[in-house]
Amino acid sequence: MPRRSRVPVGRVYDARTPEDGSRVLVDRLWPRGLTKQQADLDEWCKQIAPSRELRIWYGHDLDRFAEFGRRYRSELGDPGRADTLGYLRELALRQPLTLLTATRQAELSEAVVLADLLDPERNG
Repeated sequence: MPRRSRVPVGRVYDARTPEDGSRVLVDRLWPRGLTKQQADLDEWCKQIAPSRELRIWYGHDLDRFAEFGRRYRSELGDPGRADTLGYLRELALRQPLTLLTATRQAELSEAVVLADLLDPERNG
């Protein structure tokens, strides 16, 4: 299982908590059945999400998580994703940040890979 990071990961369906800080959705697709008001987001960074092909290949299969993380980190070198990753890194250094996803198992999502990359103790 992926290790814990100082940048928390949650589900977009969860209510805001005082510890959340900026709530940023990192999925490409808008969550089903959720209005923008219900989501209570500060930002939606859909451009940092994994490619459609990678997302479909992965399918949230625990056995593929490590390889998914490797492939996703590679995709984060793409210019648009790299710029957004830099932006999120700066945001995480300035204030509390929570990465959100709509997936049922947030601990097996791209948000966990991103949170690990944004961990100030590891990358600061």
